[in-house]
Amino acid sequence: MKVCLINTYDLGHQPFGIASPARWLEDEGANVKCLDLSVECIDENAVKSAGLIAIYLPMHTATRLAIEVLPKIKNINSSAHLAFYGLYATINKDLLRSLGGKTIISGEFEDSLVQLYQQLVGSTFVSDSGQVSLKRQNFRKPKRSDLPNLNHYAKLINGKAQSITVGYTEGTRGCKHICRHCPIVPVYNGRFFVVQPDVVMEDIRQQVEAGAEHITFGDPDFFNGPGHALRLVETFHQEFPNLTYDVTIKVEHLLAHREKLNLLAETGCLFVTTAVEEVDDDVLCKLEKSHTRADFIEVVSATNAAELTLSPTFIPFHPWTTTFGFVDLLSMISGLDLIENVAPVQLGIRLLIPEGSRILELKEMNQFLGDFDAEKLSYSWKSADQHVDELQSKVYEAIQLGVSESASRREIFEKVWILAHNACEQSVPALPPERAESAPVPAMSEPWYCCA
Repeated sequence: MKVCLINTYDLGHQPFGIASPARWLEDEGANVKCLDLSVECIDENAVKSAGLIAIYLPMHTATRLAIEVLPKIKNINSSAHLAFYGLYATINKDLLRSLGGKTIISGEFEDSLVQLYQQLVGSTFVSDSGQVSLKRQNFRKPKRSDLPNLNHYAKLINGKAQSITVGYTEGTRGCKHICRHCPIVPVYNGRFFVVQPDVVMEDIRQQVEAGAEHITFGDPDFFNGPGHALRLVETFHQEFPNLTYDVTIKVEHLLAHREKLNLLAETGCLFVTTAVEEVDDDVLCKLEKSHTRADFIEVVSATNAAELTLSPTFIPFHPWTTTFGFVDLLSMISGLDLIENVAPVQLGIRLLIPEGSRILELKEMNQFLGDFDAEKLSYSWKSADQHVDELQSKVYEAIQLGVSESASRREIFEKVWILAHNACEQSVPALPPERAESAPVPAMSEPWYCCA
């Protein structure tokens, strides 16, 4: 049987989420074709000839794009068994079933996809109600040869404004934390799974052979298993001393393992993404982020001392945002000399509340919450102060305009700075002057982050 694995969007990365199951299915005897619609047109022959079409849904944007392209896929091949898998599959299972999905899988999906393939080949398929697999697996080297070349994906922009080819791999999946707003939690509920180090290194090697000069470790939190993580980067650096990498680590883990930050820098870590989300301690408590405003300040100091670039991410607009609170957030970013470190899109993000979100457990949410919007795959909500919603709209428009005009991060920040102070009816203070001697901040050409 022919199998077609489809990705619509994965943050600009060559998708681990279809390369990994492609290997498993091929080992089982399947004829597998991988399509990454984020960088290539749909292959109608591959879709038409498939007996199983499995669409990867790692995130919100990918899911919405998948729903958009689904009518075309079904028009090409309406008889194939249609499966959806990934983080956003089971939390949207009712909607996906209404669109023709017959199998819905989240969690550790490789073995489940193999079992589905076996059932279809043997004509023994039994309808499922949407499964979350949390069974530990022995991972295999992902099959990337069927995917577009790495030069089609997001690049690293380094201090010399050069575009560096980037590879992507994962050392762990899931997360041991249960932050209220995180879309990982409804699926993994505080569990994470280690990818064997030899598999991670095999995956890195094949991407280096394909031209990768920088590797993104896409673990939700690289320090969920710090021993595993540090052994990985030591091995990585020993084998590839001239390559760099980036990781994502929680604020609390950066503090708990601050003595290891120098090791990250020494082994080629170019920057660390960390989900700060807010600087208001009350809101951080509601989100159960396990860090405080003071912790964020301390992390900035610790990473500066280790000469590690910090790339903080935020959710500036949520039900508890005030116009003065937004000014406070911007003031802290400026005061900590992080204007260049924050991707402009991070200044305009509005909280997404998908099905299953732990944010819905908060009774106080009822006063903000509207109905579930199937088109947006999120519950609608309004701020207590309509001026905040108006500000978010203006900020987002300013960011989009700035990006379209190739404005610098500082130029876009200045526009947002003015909008925020105007919303508070305050005079607009001057921002600190740029430091002439400061080195350009490394960043991805596609800097969106996490569940957006």
